Amino acid sequence: MRAPLSIIIPTLNADAGLAQTLEALMEGLSAGLIREVIISDGGSQDRTCDIAEEAGCEIVQGPASRGGQLARGASEARGEWFLFLHADTMLEPGWSTDVVAQMKTGASGYFKLRFDDPSFGAGWVAGWANLRARVFRLPYGDQGLLVSREVYEASGGYPDIPLMEDVALVRCLSGRLTPLAPTATTSWARYERAGWLRRGAKNIMILLRYLLGASPERLAASYRK
Repeated sequence: MRAPLSIIIPTLNADAGLAQTLEALMEGLSAGLIREVIISDGGSQDRTCDIAEEAGCEIVQGPASRGGQLARGASEARGEWFLFLHADTMLEPGWSTDVVAQMKTGASGYFKLRFDDPSFGAGWVAGWANLRARVFRLPYGDQGLLVSREVYEASGGYPDIPLMEDVALVRCLSGRLTPLAPTATTSWARYERAGWLRRGAKNIMILLRYLLGASPERLAASYRK
């Protein structure tokens, strides 16, 4: 039987964390779980593609747009299950056992978020994200998304939009998501640069505006300011 899982990672100048992310996936290869790791690159100018090639990943290239990159990666995937993962997110040891168990249930899933920083701000933002995912069934992409090919295609897949692509897909899954026990540790750097309180508040406002009908294009312009 062929390995069932395709891992899809969107990248854009992601060489700072990609090697660690890929290293954390090695247990899935040893367990015969991973069929392929697809790097969907949006035009990186650093060593991202070199790192991916050295690790034996498949590389798909196209315009920079996370939704479009995720969709392109999925279109090339051959597994019966997809795991979408950010390039700066490392899965906790033992993740593959939980993924196998989740796949047997047929349900989609996501990981518990934590940041690679011990500060109060990092803990607060991660706590809110985990609460949002559990109560409102709205995990973001930095928590990973495990979904079967059948469910992914039936939902319409990732839309090629500049922002909120993860929320758009998750809402189409109609709450058919369950949390996985392992943590997904992601980089705190972007919050540290922008100021965690300011960025956290901005993210909440953008989510609310999206849920109220604002276009992803307009939200992306606001997000970049």
